[in-house]
Amino acid sequence: MNKAVILGTNYYIGLSIIRCLGREKIHTIAIDYTQKDTYGSKSKYLNEHIEAPNFKTEKEAYLDKLIEIAKNESEKPVLYPSADPYAEFIDENLDILKKYYLIPMVKKGLWTEVMKKESLIKLAQQNNVLVPETVDIDDPNFKEKVVEMIGFPCIVKPTDSPKFVNEFRKKIFYCTNIKELEDSIEKARNKQIEVFVQRIIPGFDDHMYTFDFYVDKQGKVTHWTTCRKLRQFPINFGASVYTEQKYVKELADIGIPFIEKIGYRGFGEIEFKKDEKTGKFYLIEINTRTTNLNNLLYKSGLNFPYIQYKDMVNDNLSPKVIDYDTGYVFRYFFEDKLAIRDYIKNGQLTRLDVFKSLFRKKAPAIWSISDPMPAFNYLYILFNKAIKKIIK
Repeated sequence: MNKAVILGTNYYIGLSIIRCLGREKIHTIAIDYTQKDTYGSKSKYLNEHIEAPNFKTEKEAYLDKLIEIAKNESEKPVLYPSADPYAEFIDENLDILKKYYLIPMVKKGLWTEVMKKESLIKLAQQNNVLVPETVDIDDPNFKEKVVEMIGFPCIVKPTDSPKFVNEFRKKIFYCTNIKELEDSIEKARNKQIEVFVQRIIPGFDDHMYTFDFYVDKQGKVTHWTTCRKLRQFPINFGASVYTEQKYVKELADIGIPFIEKIGYRGFGEIEFKKDEKTGKFYLIEINTRTTNLNNLLYKSGLNFPYIQYKDMVNDNLSPKVIDYDTGYVFRYFFEDKLAIRDYIKNGQLTRLDVFKSLFRKKAPAIWSISDPMPAFNYLYILFNKAIKKIIK
């Protein structure tokens, strides 16, 4: 049996990968550069937990450790990144890592190309996929184009999201006038982060959709479904905290030709926003690693980590599409509570709206009655943080 190596268990994405594989009796190995807050490693489905050097500050040592782990196995393990920085690391070292691990991607640099917003926009435009109107901050007619093409409010977005989020703890800068726009650009420049200005596609957060898919070794999309966000945090420009599986065929009609044409492999998720005025779907971003909706996808009938595993070890892979509404919703309880507070505070949702939304079949981010220890450990981590805040 080929084992599965999961990079990162300090967030529920790594936990969901471990559970999806462990339930199928796959031997799982988690690798972390710190033992702090790694609540995903408390899962009963994890077989081994290994500490490695910090991949951000000790790249070569981390790479050596990954190679050492794989060399100790009789068969190549299947490798899974649980966060964007891990996906970037694999992409950067793809030629070396493919000698020791089974990785679906065959084109070095493609994961990074679709993760970075500027290069993704170019790829989408070359393939006639709609993206929000964008202005480069170095354009000689920058201010005029912003006023004419985009207008206010608008957003300042990074080309490298992980770096931006790590620095500012938000995904974008929201600007209502030229002064706020200039100040936001200056903040990014001071941190040496490349940004651009983009039009906000009109529509509430429930106009955000995802197309979740798997591309096999032959380059064909074999498995897919679609979802719709209902709430996110931070509100309006954040990550999913309450999302439903919702079948929308048009997303596949846009996504499948695009993904297959650019030579993508493995799991991916395209995020779209539907313009409430025109009904058109605009590509917002692509996630190249397992996403926070993974448990929702699993509950809906698509075990994407296991699908990748079977594809990589040359096991039979029968295509499957969830082309109906299952009724399941993903919920990240802790951040959804914060989102609900802010939606109500800003008048975007009422208490009745929220109350009515809660009576759905849930796919929790962390809690599992058959595997409760990660949730208990997560609560312990939150409790410790609260105590430290009180003392401070």
